[in-house]
Amino acid sequence: MFEFVKDFLNNKGSKDDAKARLKLLLVHDAVDLTPAQLEAMKAEVVEVIGKYVDIDRDAVDFKLERAEGAVALVSNVPVRRVTARAV
Repeated sequence: MFEFVKDFLNNKGSKDDAKARLKLLLVHDAVDLTPAQLEAMKAEVVEVIGKYVDIDRDAVDFKLERAEGAVALVSNVPVRRVTARAV
């Protein structure tokens, strides 16, 4: 995730790309999370979800988005299969 943010911020693209990078920075500032903290949160959440289902850990995506005046943590966690585990 940190690599994605770093690549995203270093992208030399169009005006729309610059606007998207600025929005990303503003959202991160609003919740006061560094990319490293977001990556640590992602690792912990993936670990917990992995206790209950088999997931594609390399394809997990976490991002912060601003929607309707609030900041939301949006995640995509591809599930390969549900595993039978004792509770």
